Amino acid sequence: MASLIHRLFRPFTTTAAASKMSNAPATPVSIPEGAERATLAAGCFWGVEHLFRKHFGDKGLYDARVGYIGGDTSDPSYKAVCSGNTGHAEATLLIYDPSRLSYPTLLEFFYRMHDPTTRNQQGPDRGTQYRSGIFFHSPEQEAAARDVTKRANEQWWGGKIVTEILPAKQWWDAEDYHQLYLTKNPYGYECPSHYLRTFPELK
Repeated sequence: MASLIHRLFRPFTTTAAASKMSNAPATPVSIPEGAERATLAAGCFWGVEHLFRKHFGDKGLYDARVGYIGGDTSDPSYKAVCSGNTGHAEATLLIYDPSRLSYPTLLEFFYRMHDPTTRNQQGPDRGTQYRSGIFFHSPEQEAAARDVTKRANEQWWGGKIVTEILPAKQWWDAEDYHQLYLTKNPYGYECPSHYLRTFPELK
């Protein structure tokens, strides 16, 4: 169940979005030749998408979309996902240029910008939809995810990381009003656990 803070500040709908509430499998994105995907879950997807755009928008990140992954039902709505009954995680799909931005760099940022030690929780937000997860798209991504996770666990998080590492299956775009939410609503809700930690470089 969504936390009290989310019920107060993170609406299921908005007036402006009322006519744009349907969602579906990710609309085919125009991906430049050679681009790759990364799918990451780190709690409230508004802040996750916003931080990745802010830090990598001019460093090889083509696009970032928020949506749902890892569940058991088709065409999940935000309200259904927040109920905890669909099994989906709120996640961010990143499209990037691997010649300018590496997958391990994205993963290291992922482990800096949220708390991966709290199971099914991020700050005050509780529920399976807020779990930490890396959803890999290739064997190479899986190997990198396990390597970066191992090092981050040992060097940054004291062996407490509970992040899932799973193959990426069906992705569902979140409703339109969730896309670029904090760009459209600069004073909107941000999970307090979403900030960049000043850890030393991973070895």
